[in-house]
Amino acid sequence: MHIFHSIQEIPADFGPSVVAIGNFDGVHRGHQAVLQEMMARARALHARSIAVTFDPHPVRVLRPQVPLRLITQQEQKLTWLAHSGIDAVLVLPFTRELSRLTAPEFARTILHNSLKAIEVHEGDNFRFGADAEADVNQLSQLGEKFGFKVHVHSPTHRRGTIVSSSAVRSAIAAGNMRAARQLLGRPFEIIATPAPGRGYGSLYTVPTINLAPYKELLPANGVYITCLEVNGEKFESVTNVGNRPTFGEDSFTVETHILDFHPIALDETTQLRLLFLDRLRAEIAWPSPQALKEQIGKDVARARHYFALYQTLFGLNSQA
Repeated sequence: MHIFHSIQEIPADFGPSVVAIGNFDGVHRGHQAVLQEMMARARALHARSIAVTFDPHPVRVLRPQVPLRLITQQEQKLTWLAHSGIDAVLVLPFTRELSRLTAPEFARTILHNSLKAIEVHEGDNFRFGADAEADVNQLSQLGEKFGFKVHVHSPTHRRGTIVSSSAVRSAIAAGNMRAARQLLGRPFEIIATPAPGRGYGSLYTVPTINLAPYKELLPANGVYITCLEVNGEKFESVTNVGNRPTFGEDSFTVETHILDFHPIALDETTQLRLLFLDRLRAEIAWPSPQALKEQIGKDVARARHYFALYQTLFGLNSQA
């Protein structure tokens, strides 16, 4: 998959193209449905399929006072877009200047001149142009002027829920990993590194890893069944997200305990991929460290049962 970080990087001979525009946060089932149809149309028209997205998220530029935690970091999003099989992605740097482009200017300069679009695929709630002035009806009118057709996609539903980035965020924020998985089409995951100052060396021999502070979306505080990937190797694990109230500390951490641990190569730059599979319980202030230790034993037993059942049905690799 080709990645362009500005319209200046797009080759002069790029196109004709079939385009989808959006933030694509999470690259969830709704996004995937649009991308698959876009690719099918591109093949039928002997054109290239390209997604147009933005960095940073427009909300962080236009409404910086609004707290927005993203489902996927930029690199994660590009990875999942690549997995969809599309030909290219255009990552437009989102600036105040770009936000002031009118809908006709956007259609002319980006869709027509740069991408040579012949079709554009969007959800029915798509808006664009300065102050979100235009919807899919205006996009269709502009398509008549600039030579592209517009295909409007109805919302994707999953078990009675409209699939959207907002719905995914709500499920994750509530700690509902099963709902998040249904909407995403895969487990929710975060990419991080080990927390600094923990004595990581070339060979790490302790089964508990604390993750470095993570700025994007995390599940609600609690204990989760997880799968940790380190250097391409997958480990069954149990992860606590929270403040460790039993010890009287107010220090937020994501702490992962590897169930069948063996020493691993690890330092503070090692990439960790943590998949959240299910929630075991809420975070609780236990009366003593001993009571917490006993509960951790129960958590681990439940997690082992989960993994044993999953291995029987699907195999561990199907969790990724």
